[in-house]
Amino acid sequence: MPTTVSELERWFSEERLVPYRAACDGASGKAVDLYGWNAVVSAALWRTLGHVEILLRQAMHRELLAWSRNHRGDDRWYIACGDYLTARARSDVCRARRRVTKFGKPETPGRVVAELNLGFWRYLLASHYERTLWLSCLRRAFPHLHGLRKHLERPVADLHRLRNRLAHHEPIHHLPIEELSQKALLVAGWIDPAARDWIYAGDTVRQVINRRLRAAPGS
Repeated sequence: MPTTVSELERWFSEERLVPYRAACDGASGKAVDLYGWNAVVSAALWRTLGHVEILLRQAMHRELLAWSRNHRGDDRWYIACGDYLTARARSDVCRARRRVTKFGKPETPGRVVAELNLGFWRYLLASHYERTLWLSCLRRAFPHLHGLRKHLERPVADLHRLRNRLAHHEPIHHLPIEELSQKALLVAGWIDPAARDWIYAGDTVRQVINRRLRAAPGS
């Protein structure tokens, strides 16, 4: 259904349309198209990134759980590892535990893990944990990583920033979208190549980009 940039500004605010107008040199029709395309490619990235985020946290949770059982006799690794966690990480865990039990539901490690966002897992891969959680267990969550911890942390940090932009419905059209999609698949492959291949089979980012290129004037 055709619409105008004025309608988008009325629906979603003038401020939200400013970067799209700027990217199109003020051309209203192009700004409308770009806003719509940004939403489509964001949805495509959400699918891939969502699968990779869950794969990442499950792989890390699995190794933290095994370590905690063996060394602390407790499935609640987020408590057993409390002396290793930063103040920020402990605060994240406390909030997650409160959310899980808010309506009287029992606390389980799986429920707590599901409440911890990508930022929590991204920072568990930081240099702060190099000689503790990384060497003792987290490195085993990435059996196909043939490199150093920092080689993993960098793309995960990029994906974390991307996730935040997607969650706030911010413009991503100016970002290296296909490269970010490939980084997500790269991280998945370091965990499990079969999982990566399954995620890739349903990835539509490249198709969304190609459709836009074909629709561009002079293409």
